[in-house]
Amino acid sequence: MALHFEKAEFASRLARLTEKMKEEKLDALLLFAQESMYWLTGYDTFGYCFFQTLVVKSDGTMALITRSADLRQARHTSILEDIHIWVDRVNADPTLDLKNLLVEMDLLGARIGVEYDTHGMTGRVARLLDAQLTTFGQIVDASYLVSRLRLIKSPTEVAYVERAAVLADDALDAAIRLTKPGADEADILAAMQGAIFSGGGDYPANEFIIGSGADALLCRYKAGRRKLDANDQLTLEWAGAYAHYHAAMMRTIVIGEPTHRHRELYNACRETIEAIETVLKPGQTFGDVFDMHARIIDERGLARHRLNACGYSLGARFSPSWMEHQMFHVGNPQPIEPNMSLFVHMIIADSDTGTAMTLGQTYLTTADAPRALSRHPLDFIGL
Repeated sequence: MALHFEKAEFASRLARLTEKMKEEKLDALLLFAQESMYWLTGYDTFGYCFFQTLVVKSDGTMALITRSADLRQARHTSILEDIHIWVDRVNADPTLDLKNLLVEMDLLGARIGVEYDTHGMTGRVARLLDAQLTTFGQIVDASYLVSRLRLIKSPTEVAYVERAAVLADDALDAAIRLTKPGADEADILAAMQGAIFSGGGDYPANEFIIGSGADALLCRYKAGRRKLDANDQLTLEWAGAYAHYHAAMMRTIVIGEPTHRHRELYNACRETIEAIETVLKPGQTFGDVFDMHARIIDERGLARHRLNACGYSLGARFSPSWMEHQMFHVGNPQPIEPNMSLFVHMIIADSDTGTAMTLGQTYLTTADAPRALSRHPLDFIGL
């Protein structure tokens, strides 16, 4: 087996889940999120682009239904023993195979939770599933049951996040070495990703974001590369990934002479992220973090140039995104607790002057002040 955790840890996770299921009066749970399957069993695949489901009963019984291509994947990477295959064919409806499996598992008439809000659940699958199960039992949305359990990291998970943070730092070192007038974004991107691979890391759950010039104001990846001018700006957002656990970072690097606006926006980012560190601890909520961000940025007259979120929880994630459900946005009541890995980012995109500035890093929460996982300071980077 290619397991990244001891079986005792998987058993502990299953016990936590089944306890929560009993609180919610759920007889079974249908997991469609690859992150949930990985956390609960170790199952590691990108096969969630096709139909697959992990059935978990409140007594701890588990059964996976997937395609033939993932049979050996599940056996090799997970603790799962009960694996069922649905057959690829014209007009296949694997939700019928799932319903038959649920009958075999004595779940007819049961109260069943479903993970709807996940990349592993397409709209078509949701419609087919609802059609099959409408009269089968009581179906409820349980999209966030497992993701909330995953917010608090175990000691082994913390070690993986810390390792991912080292790789993220290595990637920034690689980028800084190459960043200068005339440098090609392609070379910088290759060096960053190469640093993570050579350090034993994984593919991240989404693409690294790189953009210079006008593209530095973007916060999504896009195709196309350019070379840096003598006076330029380069925005980078990336994550180290180890055993699928992520530690993200974000920086805008100024090439040549920084403008007054660059300095002004950097000072706003630095002041805000340092203020957020004072509320990134137990007794506060995710919404409190956003409120601090919005207050300081807005007081500086930059409300039009900021985003409506300033970070999110990180963990073991699969494509297409390393972002967890829980984000720092207005009104989010999620309490901050110890041993959460949280990415805080300041993003200011001033389209009026064409100026970008970003600053972000991953923290591990404690019983008091958060611990920054990067060895890099939050200093202005000008090259």
